[in-house]
Amino acid sequence: MKVEKGKAFAEKLRAKTGCGWVDAPVSGGPPASGSGTLTVMAGGEAADIARVQPLMADIAGRFTHVGPPGAGLVAKMINQLIVGCGYAVMAEALVLAEAAGIDASRVPDCLAGGHADGSLLQKLYPRMVKRDFAPQGYARQLLKDLEMVNELLGGLKAPAPMMGEALSLYRMLVHRGYSELDAAAVYKLYEKEKGK
Repeated sequence: MKVEKGKAFAEKLRAKTGCGWVDAPVSGGPPASGSGTLTVMAGGEAADIARVQPLMADIAGRFTHVGPPGAGLVAKMINQLIVGCGYAVMAEALVLAEAAGIDASRVPDCLAGGHADGSLLQKLYPRMVKRDFAPQGYARQLLKDLEMVNELLGGLKAPAPMMGEALSLYRMLVHRGYSELDAAAVYKLYEKEKGK
């Protein structure tokens, strides 16, 4: 649901029924949903947020109220911008490691605890090293999300050249027929460039 449509829906719902609305996108994928540890970013009025707190305590490891209706949707788009760009950076890091002839599988260990450390380096990068592109989330889904981020940025007139690069890569990935693979398959674009 796009941000402006989400805000309009919340306003219409309150005006017609008196009901509140909480937009509560999630992050963490199937593993987090199965274990009740989702990260939930919520937009809504304080009273409505308070009403959903008991439910969120059961399904979320982290539940953050980020602002009025629509704010959760914006936070999710920020998440997807970071994820989309991060996946592309992990692919390029792997390309560099392999081209330089170092043991690419050791990179997460040697960078652990430094500024470059994080879940993408520790969880995603090793999957790229192994060429494990079994879907935990689909490339087509990340492309859809990046298209929404692009639309939001355009409406806000906010520059985001890195997001534009990630969007181009995911458009190319899906165009080349990899839409049903994990978003980590962005690495395949670099394999093609290397002639594999």
